[in-house]
Amino acid sequence: MKFQLNEKQLGYAMVAPALILVILVTLWPVAQSFYNSLFDYRLNDPSRSERFINSNVDLERYANDYFYLSRDLEALEGQAPDADDAAAAAEISQEFEAYHAELLEMDGLAEQYEEVEGMIASFTAISDRDLKYAQVDNDWAEGFKEFLGDSSQQLIDISSDAEDEAFAATAANVAGSLQLVDTAVIESNFIGFSNYQRYLTDGRMWQSMWNTLLFTVTSVFAELVLGLMIALLINRAFVGRGIVRASVLIPWAIPTAVAAMMWGFLYDGQTGIVAHYFEQFGFIDDASVLLSTGAGGMFSVIFADVWKTTPYMALLLLAGLQTIPGSLYEAAEVDGAGKWQQFWKITLPLLKSAILVALLFRTLDAFRVFDLIFVLTGGGPANSTESISIYAYITLFSQSNFGAGSVLSVIVFISVAIISTLFIKFIGSDLFAGKTGR
Repeated sequence: MKFQLNEKQLGYAMVAPALILVILVTLWPVAQSFYNSLFDYRLNDPSRSERFINSNVDLERYANDYFYLSRDLEALEGQAPDADDAAAAAEISQEFEAYHAELLEMDGLAEQYEEVEGMIASFTAISDRDLKYAQVDNDWAEGFKEFLGDSSQQLIDISSDAEDEAFAATAANVAGSLQLVDTAVIESNFIGFSNYQRYLTDGRMWQSMWNTLLFTVTSVFAELVLGLMIALLINRAFVGRGIVRASVLIPWAIPTAVAAMMWGFLYDGQTGIVAHYFEQFGFIDDASVLLSTGAGGMFSVIFADVWKTTPYMALLLLAGLQTIPGSLYEAAEVDGAGKWQQFWKITLPLLKSAILVALLFRTLDAFRVFDLIFVLTGGGPANSTESISIYAYITLFSQSNFGAGSVLSVIVFISVAIISTLFIKFIGSDLFAGKTGR
């Protein structure tokens, strides 16, 4: 029998590639960020440089340290100047060997340890993560780390009290070796939603969110008004309209980082032309306030964004204007409607879908702003222009705190999802009528 898809199955088959692409490109990275956010995951801390749900031992580091520490503990006992110090060293050595024996008795660890030890002896790097890290019992790891910490402190005290300089130096070295072994025992860094609790009560996070919302609302509103005015202008027929249309797109065509550097020079308090004329016209008291004060910095990034992105808004609205039939305006003129009435009764209602698309695109883009602010002000002065994306970048990469940075990334994603939902739910448009059932 010949296999054939029905109409419904064929529809799902045609949509499937798009769904797979959305999952791989959009949802999978978000899911990875959410998973990372559940861990105290830091690249600048060897004990937290991996995600561990259970306690583990870095066998490569442990085997390397064990070889020297086992030998040094025996030497310390023989070098002790009195019976008390020798007994203390012997007790630490015996307990250390007992923990080592317990480790090797765990399921399959003796063979894994022997293999790692053989590779270290032959100077072979251990690239296999499953071989390098061994999962161990949480209670054993906690007890072993407590023993290592107490023993290290005990040897430091013995070293400071010892009169024999050679013995004191050996005791201090062994105490340091015990601390190195401690770093090889990695306790679970799974912390659940603790990072979310921390950042939802973090003043800097809310300040960066407020900065982002202020930037988004102000810049998008200005771009919508100016973009609509430009679109109405270049939609009319006049001599040189093609040149004007091409000219207004120049700011949008400039890469954002380049535009930010350019505005950085223009805002400069000593040599910037824009700063100079703003001062001359009385808009600001001093030319230096644009980049040296919080209010000036926020105004500077909004002004630069409006200059750069208004042409993009105008282009989207121009496309919507060109879909409105000219016959509607001719009929309105015959009926005696003025230009203002034509704008409110014909242009705005028929431009609704184009306005929604333009607002949605620009709002999401503005909310994720990064490069313009990062290059122009770096989030300063005093974090007064720091957006949520810049805060996430600093936490994620500058501080190498992947767990905390992932929390901020998830917050950005949730905020963008809420904004999209609000646009579709409350503003509404014929564009989405098929999905909303309106």
